[in-house]
Amino acid sequence: MKTQLQDVNNSATLYFADGSKVENLQKDLEGSKISLSEMSPYLKKAIVSTEDSDFYRHKGVVPKSIFRAIISDVTGIGAQTGGSTLTQQTVKMQMLSSETTWKRKAVEIFLAMRVDKYFTKDEILEDYLNAATFGRNNKGQNIQGVQAAATGLFGKNASDLNLAESAFIAGLPQSPSIYTPYDYSSDGTRGKFKDNISLGLKRKDIVLYRMYRDNQITEKQYNEARNFDLKSDFLKPAKESNKKIKYGYIYNLLTEQARTILIKRLVKNDGVKYSDVKKDKNLYEKYETQADTELHNKNYKIHSTIDKNLYVAMNQQAQQFKANLGTTHTDNATDPTTGKAIKVSEPVQNGSVLLDNKSGQVLAFVGGLNFKKSQLNHAFDTQRSPGSSIKPLITFAPAIENGLIGSQTMLADFKTSFNKYSPTDYGQTIQNRFVSARETLEESYNIPSVNLYNYIQQHGVSSKKYMSKMGIHLSDKEYHQLGITLGGTANGVTVLEQASAFSTFANKGVHVDPYVVTDVTDPSGQSIYHHKGSKKRVFTKQTSYIIKNMLHGVVTKGTASALSYEANFNTKNLFGKTGTSNDYRDNWFIGSTQGMTLASWIGYDNFYGNNYNLSSNSTDINQELWANMANALYKEDKSVFNTSESFTKPAGVKTYKVDKETGTLTGSIGYNGITTKVNQHTTNSLYYKGSPSEMSYSDFAIGGKSKNYKLFWDNYFGRDNGYAVVKQLGENSKSTSELANENGSGRTSGFSNSTNSNESSEVVTNSASSTSSTNTNLTDSTTSNGTSETGTGSGSGSSRKSSSETETTDTTSGGGSSSTGDTVSSSTDTAGSPSLE
Repeated sequence: MKTQLQDVNNSATLYFADGSKVENLQKDLEGSKISLSEMSPYLKKAIVSTEDSDFYRHKGVVPKSIFRAIISDVTGIGAQTGGSTLTQQTVKMQMLSSETTWKRKAVEIFLAMRVDKYFTKDEILEDYLNAATFGRNNKGQNIQGVQAAATGLFGKNASDLNLAESAFIAGLPQSPSIYTPYDYSSDGTRGKFKDNISLGLKRKDIVLYRMYRDNQITEKQYNEARNFDLKSDFLKPAKESNKKIKYGYIYNLLTEQARTILIKRLVKNDGVKYSDVKKDKNLYEKYETQADTELHNKNYKIHSTIDKNLYVAMNQQAQQFKANLGTTHTDNATDPTTGKAIKVSEPVQNGSVLLDNKSGQVLAFVGGLNFKKSQLNHAFDTQRSPGSSIKPLITFAPAIENGLIGSQTMLADFKTSFNKYSPTDYGQTIQNRFVSARETLEESYNIPSVNLYNYIQQHGVSSKKYMSKMGIHLSDKEYHQLGITLGGTANGVTVLEQASAFSTFANKGVHVDPYVVTDVTDPSGQSIYHHKGSKKRVFTKQTSYIIKNMLHGVVTKGTASALSYEANFNTKNLFGKTGTSNDYRDNWFIGSTQGMTLASWIGYDNFYGNNYNLSSNSTDINQELWANMANALYKEDKSVFNTSESFTKPAGVKTYKVDKETGTLTGSIGYNGITTKVNQHTTNSLYYKGSPSEMSYSDFAIGGKSKNYKLFWDNYFGRDNGYAVVKQLGENSKSTSELANENGSGRTSGFSNSTNSNESSEVVTNSASSTSSTNTNLTDSTTSNGTSETGTGSGSGSSRKSSSETETTDTTSGGGSSSTGDTVSSSTDTAGSPSLE
């Protein structure tokens, strides 16, 4: 009770994981606590005479006043005094919510009597004078406590107030907004005098009269104080001084999450369902305001998962690399608030998340590259097309889980059309051959992925079942569009959501909900929130192992192979996936070890209707940024990565020796009337359920057509017929090798499935020479939702815009005032997709 009564001039404190302070929330009320002995005797007498003349005689409440207030409230007759003593007012301010119910009034009366029993009158009066609000100061700020009132109105300490000044301050609590002499300027950065301050001056005279009536002052003092020129005594309006917030993105994130925690608690205490409150905008705003008031004026403590050293290291790398991310565009725009023409700059933004796989803790993140210009948190709050980074989650893992494919199952990559939807691979190309599931992920081909997604849908496999468990929620309409496997979502996903879903594979198929706030304690030190982890089994450990094994090839020889030399740590147990949406709108890389998942997204916000895209080598750029961040994080704390833990193959993962070209068991086929044995190249294929099919002339590949099989076998037996020669659609003038290099592929020709230490795709050749068409294979896919006849369609994404994200004159992407870009001085594209046939 003592803690609550004395909890004034405070605000919530935010903490890093190690207990060091991030920041105190900015207070809605300016003020500082002082003792009763530091207050003018006039002030104490003025408050008692004005607010509670029986203060020193009653026991916390005055029954007659309560009864009079009840009659007045019921009948509407009489003065609306409320019947509250100074003790009751103190209890109401410091210990209760602002609701006006009979139950709360009863609690107020009960607590007032207890306070009066255990505390002296001077202690109660001191608490009141420190907690009460007194309107605005000369800077336009809301003020709390008599010390803030004295310094903010008259420029002196509360101990030095004269009688007239004391009477004016004592009159303010009844209606601070009406009696205060100051207001705030239109821009909210400075104070200004009200046009009419006569009401406050009249209230001062009433206070003086009550003091004279109670024999607290003489008639001479009364008359002198009434005639005192108080108006000229007020301070001149001034500008509010800036306050620096060192970790702006953390500050906003923790404040937002703590607010939600308090809202849920307030709702629960009122016996209301949170889901119902969310549906009622006005009701939600009521609870939101109440929670905000608590956080900004009470000493709550919010403890987070954010590792300070990792956060600083990660953001420093983002700051150092931001000049390499791409062009900062400058353009004219219209301010949506003022309607005025402004000049805006659009830099490439980054959102990144470092996640502890086992616990779900967010250890560090990059919210953006310049908090001063944009407070939008690109790691938590922007939804963007995930591009091909969604493929293993939505298509390949469900296919393996249900026994529809093994790692070497062949998928068709030929020109095709699904009800006018004609996907292509990267750069509007077609591989014109059969591609293994493993190589499809390594090189991020689109057409095989679409064929596989179509196949699992036809076999009744629901991707929604798995995605929802991983925290990604899409509509039924989206799941019925083939382009969803390439990232063609309606609204997109956040970096946190994508990182968290991806961490499921490292967790051996178990998804752990991500979180940032660990604990919240109230001003009395009582814990009101403690995070309780939530885990869901999504995939079996067998499926997860196979996916990790396949995705390891992405970083050894696929679209992220540059990491094999850019990373300063052992990548033997690293797996990952790239993703690019249409026209280089978004670029992703998500990489995991057994210990952590690090996801990085880059792209333009495209506020004000602009349509800026990344450069064609954005995959290389994003991977280099990812590597820089990962190297700095690894240097800071190697244990987070846990690179030494290998992908242990669990019991139940079956390895089959299959033919390299068909993905089937070796065997014989009939070709031109001759039975021929096919076993020239073999490799291992991993299965959880099911097994490779027998060798056959046709039907060995998902999505294959008769003409595709004929083309394949004719080429296999020596005919130069264009099989595996990459075809390019559209008017792209770049060569296939140029396109491949742009997208970071480590492959240039020949078989993608070279030998590696994880038994991922070793190839055995049964003859001294092998014949296969040399071809250059293109890489990372573009997002598709199936709107283009010959291309890959159009990706989609959206950014939730903050209220002050753009400065009107800056033409660079320069950072904030700290090396993390996180310090400030504070005062979608959408397109439709065809349905499956």
